[in-house]
Amino acid sequence: MYKIGEISKRTGMSADTLRYYEKYGLLPAISRNASGIRCYSDKDISRLKFIKRAQRMNFTLDEIKNLLSMRENPQHAKNHVRQLTADKLNKIEERLSELSTLHNELQLLLNLCRGSKHGCPIIEGIDNKDPD
Repeated sequence: MYKIGEISKRTGMSADTLRYYEKYGLLPAISRNASGIRCYSDKDISRLKFIKRAQRMNFTLDEIKNLLSMRENPQHAKNHVRQLTADKLNKIEERLSELSTLHNELQLLLNLCRGSKHGCPIIEGIDNKDPD
């Protein structure tokens, strides 16, 4: 059994984050000792590592909560997990496309600025950009 400070060091998550995850339902109610101090198990550490990996994959906390419930019986959840992951991948691909367009636009503005003797093409480019 591990105290919250030890878990915080092992996972890189703050004590506040750990308490929030418990309150949010990403962690089951953490057992406490006679003094009321939270005592985390190896199973809790595994769950926290899962949460951290899922966050790096850009899943939201609600999606992670859903994944955690499916984690208990992955074979029955396989189709749902596959769809959730496919949706996430599509959103990432859309975002990559947006970032590529943004990269090209900023590169163009920077090149125009370097070659400009008057005004500021960057400011002008931002001013003239129509909002979406």
